[in-house]
Amino acid sequence: MTAIQDPRTMAMKEKADVTGSRLHLASLKNWGEPPAPTGDDQVEQGVSVDCGWGRLIFGQTFESAAALAETIQEEGSNRRDVAFYVREPHVVLATAPQALFLDPSHTFRLGLSNARTADMTADGIRIRPAEPGDEKAVNRLYRAWSMVPVSEPFFTRIQDDPTLQVLVAEDHPEEEGMREIVGVVMGVDHKQAFNDPDNGSSLWALAVDPQAKNPGIGRALVMELAGRFKGMGRSFMDLSVMHDNKEAISLYRKLGFEQIPVYTIKRKNPINEKLFVGPTEEHGLNVYARIIVNEAKRRGIFVEIEDAEAGLFRLTYGGRSVACREALSELTTAVAMSRCDDKAVTRRLLKKAGLRAPDQISIDPDNGNAVPFLQKYGRVVVKPARGEQGHGVAVDLSTEEEVLDAIDRARAMFDHVIMEEFIEGQDLRIIVIDGEVIAAAIRRPPVVRGDGEHTIKELIEKLSRRRRNATDGESEIPMDGETERCIHIAGYTMDDILPQDETVAVRKTANLHTGGTIHDVTDELHVSLRSAAVEAARVLDIPVVGFDFMVKDPAQPGYAIIEANERPGLANHEPQPTAEKFIDLLFPQTQSMSS
Repeated sequence: MTAIQDPRTMAMKEKADVTGSRLHLASLKNWGEPPAPTGDDQVEQGVSVDCGWGRLIFGQTFESAAALAETIQEEGSNRRDVAFYVREPHVVLATAPQALFLDPSHTFRLGLSNARTADMTADGIRIRPAEPGDEKAVNRLYRAWSMVPVSEPFFTRIQDDPTLQVLVAEDHPEEEGMREIVGVVMGVDHKQAFNDPDNGSSLWALAVDPQAKNPGIGRALVMELAGRFKGMGRSFMDLSVMHDNKEAISLYRKLGFEQIPVYTIKRKNPINEKLFVGPTEEHGLNVYARIIVNEAKRRGIFVEIEDAEAGLFRLTYGGRSVACREALSELTTAVAMSRCDDKAVTRRLLKKAGLRAPDQISIDPDNGNAVPFLQKYGRVVVKPARGEQGHGVAVDLSTEEEVLDAIDRARAMFDHVIMEEFIEGQDLRIIVIDGEVIAAAIRRPPVVRGDGEHTIKELIEKLSRRRRNATDGESEIPMDGETERCIHIAGYTMDDILPQDETVAVRKTANLHTGGTIHDVTDELHVSLRSAAVEAARVLDIPVVGFDFMVKDPAQPGYAIIEANERPGLANHEPQPTAEKFIDLLFPQTQSMSS
């Protein structure tokens, strides 16, 4: 007769298998003397592993707190070393209290013997080992999350190193020429690193493209790495996560990870500053203000936050002080701002200078000129003459009903409504600072991919949640009439289940604030587009501006300038130095500090 086991007892046993006895595991015994080695387990001493972004320092391999503290303080410039599995961290900190701090992170462990690592794939994604030449694509992801990039030849150096496992996730694997790295994760084999008596491994530097369409990429990378370590016979895989990253912690728990008592110590440096100085005035700034403030502080420029919610701050260096609202500063005159603020004025000035812009009209109070304009061009755009972030904009309208409805919605935001011919092509944002093109990026509308299970509304909510998390709440897909119109054009309703791998663009506009994504094309920008952007900035007499172009191909001539933004968002243009160039403009004497 088979005994029926209590599920709670089984769960407790499984948890015990994961954590083991703290007295006998060097990775968990964080007090007193380390466990005595058994058999032939001769552990190497004073071990650290170069991970490209910094060193992973194994605290349990150091005989004294002083030796560990000294090693942590040998951190290289622009690196982020991590001392993990630190025994008696209070003693280590006491040896160098001005230089070191206790990292506010939690550690989680996945027991690999019974872990379900199969069938954890992401649709449309292929995972493979990183190869030499992948550094640029991987660093794009790291910079997007303000992580420390790896050095360019790093993947070449670790080709034959069994200690490190670096995996990348590729989108569109079925299209060879369209493959793009959208995720990366790094694993460290502790057995290879120092003959770990606990037979462990750990996961580091997980990053997923914040603009990836496919859900589940991070989960797939985590479990693929776990599966590889399981195949090598390792007992567990650990990872570190910030204590307030609730979404990540929830995911790890669902995957079977258990929290364990492990301490991490890092060196006080500019990269880690926000981890050890506590809450600051900058905490309430949005990502567009914060990227500028962080660069200013890095150069020793004094920052005074006037209103965090509004993005208002003042920068002072020496005898010079400049007030800013995100990328709009006192260097932009009120007249220059007014040239950008009214879209009809912007177009007239650019057309007068010989630059190309779409045909446009101001809608009469009775809408009498709207239908004739629609009949002339067949496809049109309706938007408020003033406004930003894509609010009130309706694109690619082709029926009288659509046009009149869009006019009503735009007029609810601003009395002056304009209609312009629809220009087909790619939405290109070009940033000009001090008469120089600093960044160019294609902006794409939000697209959901079907899984055969969820409704379009549910897919939009999931994508919108990922976009909010990736942009500090700046990007979200509105559940409004424009979104419903786009879904209807595609032949669906919000409540329809989208078939597996079928995609639907749920907005016509590619604005970041309404869920759009942004993809750097600075290096391939055609010279004629660069020249047009620089000339347009000269015409408007504005030092910092973002232009919205419509182009067939950013590498080819041919364009129409749609709008000019006097307060362009400088974030999300990695790897281009937008914030650095902005501070160069304001405080040119600090340029030597930007490298």
